[in-house]
Amino acid sequence: MSNPTQSLPAFNWDLPYRSQKLPVLADNVVSTSQPLASQAGLLMMSQGGNAVDAALAAAIALTVVEPVMNGIGGDLYAMVWHKGKLHSLNATGRSPAAWTPERFSGLEAMPKFGWQSVTVPGQVEGWKVLSDRFGKLPFQKLFEPAIRYATGGFPVSPLVAAHWPFVAGWVKDQPGFGDAFLRQGRAPAPGERWSFPDQARTLQLIAETKGEAFYTGAIAEAIVAWSNKTGGDLCMEDLASNTADWVEPISRNYRGVDVHEIPPNGQGIAALMALGIAEQFDLAALGVDSPLYYHVLIESMKAAFADLHAFVGDSSAMTVSVSDLLSNSYLSERSRLIDMKRASDMHPGRPGMGGTVYLATGDQEGTMVSFIQSNYLGFGSGIVVPGTGIALHNRGSSFSLRSGHPNQVGPRKRPLHSIIPAFMTKDDKPLMAFGVMGGNMQAQGHLQIVSRMIDHQQNPQAASDAPRFLVNHDDNTLMLEAHAGEEVSKELLNMGHAVDVKPTGFIRFGSGQFVYKLESGYLGASDSRRDGQAVGF
Repeated sequence: MSNPTQSLPAFNWDLPYRSQKLPVLADNVVSTSQPLASQAGLLMMSQGGNAVDAALAAAIALTVVEPVMNGIGGDLYAMVWHKGKLHSLNATGRSPAAWTPERFSGLEAMPKFGWQSVTVPGQVEGWKVLSDRFGKLPFQKLFEPAIRYATGGFPVSPLVAAHWPFVAGWVKDQPGFGDAFLRQGRAPAPGERWSFPDQARTLQLIAETKGEAFYTGAIAEAIVAWSNKTGGDLCMEDLASNTADWVEPISRNYRGVDVHEIPPNGQGIAALMALGIAEQFDLAALGVDSPLYYHVLIESMKAAFADLHAFVGDSSAMTVSVSDLLSNSYLSERSRLIDMKRASDMHPGRPGMGGTVYLATGDQEGTMVSFIQSNYLGFGSGIVVPGTGIALHNRGSSFSLRSGHPNQVGPRKRPLHSIIPAFMTKDDKPLMAFGVMGGNMQAQGHLQIVSRMIDHQQNPQAASDAPRFLVNHDDNTLMLEAHAGEEVSKELLNMGHAVDVKPTGFIRFGSGQFVYKLESGYLGASDSRRDGQAVGF
C-alpha cells in the first residue's frame, strides 16, 4: 500500500495539542464552522453536485445557522481549483455614490456600526457567479437546506449561542435589529430552537430570481426604503451597479510550496509579505513552539501589517504595486529589521514605486474550493431590513479618513478587506484549500498555519490546534493563547513584547477550515475553537 502523502510535503500524524476533533479522510470533503452547514454541503455532493455546489449550499446555510459571523447582507471571496487552474473571485461590494470624503468631514474615524458603515453587499452576486461558472446543480437547489433550517428551525449550537449576546450588544439599538435577532429581549440559549421565516422567504426569492431581486427587484426596494427611512445612503443605482470580478490570484513560494491569496482590496498580501520575511530565518532550527520561533513570526507579521495599512486599499487607488511589496529584495530588507533579542516598533518601509465564516471543499473529480463570506463585525452594521432577515454588513467601517491614503473613503470604492481565502499548490498541483477567519487574525493565521506545516511538518489539524498569537496592528500589543505555555509568554515578555495571555479558544484567535489533497482523496480538518465539522464520504 502506498504512503498517502507520497511526493507531497511531509507531515507527521501526531496531534500534540488539546483538540476536540480528528482529521476526516474521504474522497469528498466539506469543512465549515457549523455542523449543519457542513452537512448541507455534503448533501449537495451526494445528490450529484461538485465542490462548488457544496461550498455554496454550505455558505447559504451558514447565513441562517451561524448569524453571529455572517448573513445574507455580506461580502465574499472565493478561490476555485478546477481542471488544472486556480480561479479567484472578488465579490465584495463598493461604497454608495454619496460617500465622498466630505460626507464624513468632522469625524476622526469611520463609524463602526449603523448606516454609515454599510457598503453594497456583494455576496449574493458572488453566489450566482460561482454557480453559473462552475456549478453542476440548479441554483435553486443550493438553497434547500438553508430554507429548511430557516423555516422549520434548528437547535442553536453552543459556541454560536455563546457569541450571540456578546456581538449583539454592539448593535442592539440599531434599526430593526432587536425585533429580528433579540426576540423576547434576549439571545437564544444553546440547544434552543431558532427559526426565521423572514430569512426563508428572502432566500427563496433570491433562489427563484438568481439574485436579481436582491439588486434590482423587491429586496433591493426594501433595502433602499429602509435606508431612506432610517438615515442611510444606499440607493437603487448603488445596488444595481454591483459587480463581482474574476481576478488573478497573487502568490509567493515558501520553501517549495506556493501560497496563493486574493489581491487587494484584500489583506492576503500581508500574509505573503510576512511569509517572505519569515523565510529569511531558519525556523525549523529554532524548534516548534520555542519563544524564538514565535518571536520571528510575530515580528514578521508586525512588519507586514505596517506596510499593509500604509499602502493597501482598492487596487485602483494604490500607488505601490503588489510586485514591489512582494519583491525578494524588499522583503529581505524588511527582515533585517528583526532583532532576535528584542521586540521592535515596526513602521512602513520604502518599497519600490511601480464576524466571518470560512469553509473549504474538495470533490472526487479534483475540484477544490476555498471560500469566505462575512458581515465583518459579528452581525455587521446592526441594520436589519424589516421583513427580510437581512443584516447588512459594516465593511465600510474599514475605510480610512486620511486624505490621500489609498484606502480613503470615496464613492463607488471597495474598502480594505480583512477576509481572505487561501490556497496552496506544489509543482503546479493542488495541495490545500484553507483559511482562518477572524478580522486581522486571518493573515496571521495563514502565516502560522503555513509555517507549522512546512517548517515543522505538522498535519493540518495539529497546525490548527496549535497555540496562536495575535498582533494588534494599531499598538503592537500581543495576544497569546494560553496553551503556548508559561515559558513562552515569560520569554516574550522579557524580549519586550506586550503579552496578554488569553484562554485557549478565545474568540479573537479565529477559526480555520482545511481540505488537504492526498495522493488518494482528501484530509479535512476543522478548528477546535468553533462548533465546526469536517465531513466526507
